[in-house]
Amino acid sequence: MESGPAQEDKALEDTFFVSLSIHSAMDVIDRAVVGGSITGERIDMYGQRAANGGGFVVLVYEKHYYRAGNRLTLTVTLDDFSGKTRVHCVSGGGGEGLFRFDWGAADSFTGVVQKALAPWRI
Repeated sequence: MESGPAQEDKALEDTFFVSLSIHSAMDVIDRAVVGGSITGERIDMYGQRAANGGGFVVLVYEKHYYRAGNRLTLTVTLDDFSGKTRVHCVSGGGGEGLFRFDWGAADSFTGVVQKALAPWRI
């Protein structure tokens, strides 16, 4: 896996804080991804509370484009270890056959989360 300034900038761009609790942020994300125009499906969720307070949740979503043979995944990590809810999202895509490009759809999938949480971004 490559690492460098461009990759670090992208990671920072996809990490932000919101003024919602983890559970409220999850509800907003679910409404945007599952119930919104993306019509993705949450395929997994995992979370833990820490003994000293705070916790995290990892959400995994998937979107299939059956006619094109493509799929997108979106992973959202929420934590409140710093006393406020941090959101980090990353998406990827692929298809069948020799050419496995997502043509920018992965960035669009991540943008759904950023747009949905924009009113609470701090």
